[in-house]
Amino acid sequence: MRDGTDFVELARIWRGPVVESVHRGTVVVADFEGRLVGSWGDAGLMTFPRSSLKPFQAMALVESGAAEAYGLSDEYIAMACASHDAQPFQTALVSDWLGRLGLDETALVCGPALPRREADQAAAFAAGGARRLFHNCSGKHCGFLTVAKHLGAGLDYGDATHPAQRLYLDILSDYLGRDATRLPMGRDGCGLPALALPMRDLAKAAARLSLGYSANPARRAAAKRVMGAMIAYPDHISGMDSATSRIFAATQGRVVLKGGAEGFVMAMVPERGLGICIKIADGAARAKYGVLARTLGHFGVLGTAESEALIAQVNEPITDSTGALVGGTEIVFEKPVPTSETKATLGFWLGGVKEAFF
Repeated sequence: MRDGTDFVELARIWRGPVVESVHRGTVVVADFEGRLVGSWGDAGLMTFPRSSLKPFQAMALVESGAAEAYGLSDEYIAMACASHDAQPFQTALVSDWLGRLGLDETALVCGPALPRREADQAAAFAAGGARRLFHNCSGKHCGFLTVAKHLGAGLDYGDATHPAQRLYLDILSDYLGRDATRLPMGRDGCGLPALALPMRDLAKAAARLSLGYSANPARRAAAKRVMGAMIAYPDHISGMDSATSRIFAATQGRVVLKGGAEGFVMAMVPERGLGICIKIADGAARAKYGVLARTLGHFGVLGTAESEALIAQVNEPITDSTGALVGGTEIVFEKPVPTSETKATLGFWLGGVKEAFF
């Protein structure tokens, strides 16, 4: 059993002159060999990354040949990585995707849901209410469906033993450097298996994904395509004008990220070969993107002024019912003191010695 001593204070929520809430958590930054570049809290924390694992799942769609077989452009690859808002352009892509498969939304394992934004919810109610198409994971489910159909393996892709799931686990094992099938497994909110793993391991896997690291040429190509699709279509990953889109825009695609439920986010910095994982201990999402922006500043991915400006862009204002500003979010964790491991790793990447895995 872990307690609060495993976490550090990352953010404070102010209401007027008083701190009303505090968010503690863990931040881990690692390179492709798993060397820690920096960490706050327990780097070995075992937790569920949830939807942050979607880029690894989307790699199976490309590596298997399923994406090519069904003529899926990079827009669809980005949707396979998405936790989307069910904005009209997103649901149109999912609907078209299912049509390419000759299926309808009843083939999706996920349950019905409503869009996240009020205007889209109103339109959904007018058209009949919740649908599986609107579920924020419907793109990921289409990806698994496509792999399942391409492999001729049956459409019960939600079973952990299904070949589509096994291919994903093989890919993840490659990037983790350990057997993913032996990790603790729960059930995600969308009905698919959910893995728990140490944050340090996922930070390493994220760094490897950023570089297309693998001895398997088809896997390297799949990593390159997934990363390229996310950079090309950042609005697909969550929604237009989301915190995710703002970070993609502010970094001009130099940082690729995927959020997960319960306060998790994974980011990749290809130019540095770094992977970043953040977990807010209480599961709140409101501070995690500000924490990521501060982390990018700590490691020189963004300048200090750029980092602070990005924090202001991604931290939602705290307002009253009239819209008046009544509080705010302060990101409080400080830059780590460099260790010998940190200095060696940063020197390696900043010295321009990065190997081109692509």
